[in-house]
Amino acid sequence: MKPRIRTLLACIGLLIYLCLYAFLAASLGAQLARAPALAQLGFFAVAGLAWALPLRPLFGWLSRGARPTNPPKPIP
Repeated sequence: MKPRIRTLLACIGLLIYLCLYAFLAASLGAQLARAPALAQLGFFAVAGLAWALPLRPLFGWLSRGARPTNPPKPIP
């Protein structure tokens, strides 16, 4: 698959995932409106960091097949 198409698909997938994750986290967070402040803090701390964990396979797929960069040639 060409790198441009792979990048486009990854961007679309990332946008869809982030929209769904934000909706889900906000919905669950609204359920904690009457919970103690420490419970709310814990939930939002975890939810604020956990969104990145499932993206590792996406970025691995995105970088697969990328051409290695050649180091610059020294100036004589």
